[in-house]
Amino acid sequence: MEEIKTLRDVKNIKVDSKRRLHSADHDEILAGMTTDIYFIKTMEILRHMGLSQKEVVAEVFPRRPGVLCGTQEVLNLLHDKNLEIYALPEGETFEAKETVMRIKGSYEEFGIYETVLLGMMAHPSAWATAARECREAAGQRPFICFGARHVHPAVAPVMERAAVIGGADNASCILAAKLLGREPSGTIPHAAMIVAGDTVSVAKTYNEIMPDDSPRIILVDTFKDEAEEALNVAEALGKDLEGIRLDTPSERGGVTPGLVHEIRNRLNQKGYDYVKIFVSGGLTPERIRTLIEAGADAFGVGSYISGATPIDMTMDLKMVDGTPVAKRGRIPGLQDNPKLVRIK
Repeated sequence: MEEIKTLRDVKNIKVDSKRRLHSADHDEILAGMTTDIYFIKTMEILRHMGLSQKEVVAEVFPRRPGVLCGTQEVLNLLHDKNLEIYALPEGETFEAKETVMRIKGSYEEFGIYETVLLGMMAHPSAWATAARECREAAGQRPFICFGARHVHPAVAPVMERAAVIGGADNASCILAAKLLGREPSGTIPHAAMIVAGDTVSVAKTYNEIMPDDSPRIILVDTFKDEAEEALNVAEALGKDLEGIRLDTPSERGGVTPGLVHEIRNRLNQKGYDYVKIFVSGGLTPERIRTLIEAGADAFGVGSYISGATPIDMTMDLKMVDGTPVAKRGRIPGLQDNPKLVRIK
């Protein structure tokens, strides 16, 4: 698919009304089909004026502090363009209005991608920031991102990859983990128990047929009292059981510190002190801290990360043909940031 150059190109785009999915594919993104139309109009005007090849320097800055993510995808987007690109490394923190990326080259090389590259950093940086907050709350205790079900599947791997960049130990989304060179983390949902009608039988079968590198962590809140079921599963699996997972729904009060404390003590009393308590379901950094105090060992975080509000990113042209410029209200010229490193 050819890169969009003109309004005529836009007019000629035909989209199959029966296409199965509404999300843009890679070719459509690279062609510029997800950009704002006014950038195509801008290129038409500048070409007509003979100005589209002017050398510019653009800088990207955020509206609030956070953790940067998405620069690798921007680099992939622009890898065949004749540009110099500087950026903060992924995972680096930034302050509001700090320059997080600088692009130097002909405006025609990247102008139509402003919408795209800002989007590639705005939401991923928010997801990474939320994950960093969870990491700070969890300390050395592991937590996994369980947020794929809360976002469109087209961006689920982007979100969970960002979560790992921000501090999550792993992702449950298969593609996200594979993009990071990892194997996805996760055990089984309530559906397995509900279909089978019994937790212990599912736990035994899981232990029997799953690969050795698949953690023996079993949900214990599907049918019975969580403490009772935790003991039943521990008795059935013995030393093979690595942990139990609590995901009690809000209709039953959710996973409370009191519940975690009770289960920890009941397991210890029966000699199952090696069994870890993994908690998921509506977790926030504050809840993570509280549940750690009660005895929780690991966490699955979904909506707190996936629901993070995008961090607005703005791109300004700061130099044109070597001359400092800026829109009114902004400071002309480059804003120095020693944390920037050249990535292209």
